[in-house]
Amino acid sequence: MTNPGYATTLPQAGNAPFWRGLKLSDHLYALFILAVAGVVFQRYHAAMDVYEHAILAGSALSLVALGWFWKPVRLFFPLAGLLALGGIALYGDDLGRGQTAFWLKYVLASQSAAMWMCVLFFLATAIYWVGLLRRSNTADAIASGLTWAAAGAAVVWFFVRWYEGYLIGPDVGHVPVSNLYEVFIMFCFITAMMYLYYEQRFATRRMGAFVLLIISAAVGFILWYTFDRQAHEIQPLIPALQSWWMKIHVPANFVGYGAFAMAAMLGVAQLLASRGILTSHLPSYETLGEVMYKAIAVGFLFFTIATILGAMWAADAWGGYWSWDPKETWALIVWLNYAAWLHVRLVKGWRGDILAWWSVVGLLVTTFAFLGVNMFLSGLHSYGTL
Repeated sequence: MTNPGYATTLPQAGNAPFWRGLKLSDHLYALFILAVAGVVFQRYHAAMDVYEHAILAGSALSLVALGWFWKPVRLFFPLAGLLALGGIALYGDDLGRGQTAFWLKYVLASQSAAMWMCVLFFLATAIYWVGLLRRSNTADAIASGLTWAAAGAAVVWFFVRWYEGYLIGPDVGHVPVSNLYEVFIMFCFITAMMYLYYEQRFATRRMGAFVLLIISAAVGFILWYTFDRQAHEIQPLIPALQSWWMKIHVPANFVGYGAFAMAAMLGVAQLLASRGILTSHLPSYETLGEVMYKAIAVGFLFFTIATILGAMWAADAWGGYWSWDPKETWALIVWLNYAAWLHVRLVKGWRGDILAWWSVVGLLVTTFAFLGVNMFLSGLHSYGTL
């Protein structure tokens, strides 16, 4: 059966070039994205450096390609982007409007959008579990819609917070990927989007109850970090992060982290299914294993790219590509762990519970590499403490 959410007109190898299979709707979507990117560039290019210009162009082209491949984002990104632009327009040049304008104060200001994201992810998690336990397709559909809405709130948060930083001061504004508060929201967004893709690709929503648990754990951290440490307040970048490398290294890393986290939760589901727990409620054992494999493969690719970018950043900042700093060492351990996982699956043909256990343990290793190193070890990367 053909999945209606995916482009089916892209020809196979040996056929005509793929662009000949594009429809009018594909071209209109591309024109819309490029037009919006042009408007953004025209209005805000003076506040952006040359690297951000390149990132804007690359992001626009990537959204075009993604929309051709995965059709649901054709509606998602334009709607979320328009909401973000609405929030920016309501601010104008006055940051104080965030406390007086109703739609900013309660919906579109960055902190309001972040809180909506947290609430929606919590609700989605609970309703996914209702759908799983009661085998309710209606509950599953509602949970999926809430997950899309939460991801949209994260998009609004990202762009509005970016603009708020520049309203505070030109030396304060920066792409919001610089501290734990910001990157945890990025983690929630990336993990949710990856899950939503596989949810539709494999035509099952019964994985959401497990995947959304790890997102809800991240949401719990965001709430604690916000209210206990006031981490949501926008601060100038510390000197170590005043680099364009940050804008590409950090997002690439978090595609890897999100993919590894999703794989671990699917590993938990697979282990439960193999023991007769929720077996009749979950997708097949083989489906869980296949999605876990695809997630780790994508995560490994992006984590590899992020590691290479990190080495290049290190050479630019510290004069050497590799210094065996604790963060670098543990990043290498994470990379070797998933390289070995992929090797034994692809070359040795391993399947089943052993790989599921491995993915769960891998998440613990990855979590220590991300948080534990900053908390317990000192080194060149010691600026990301709690």
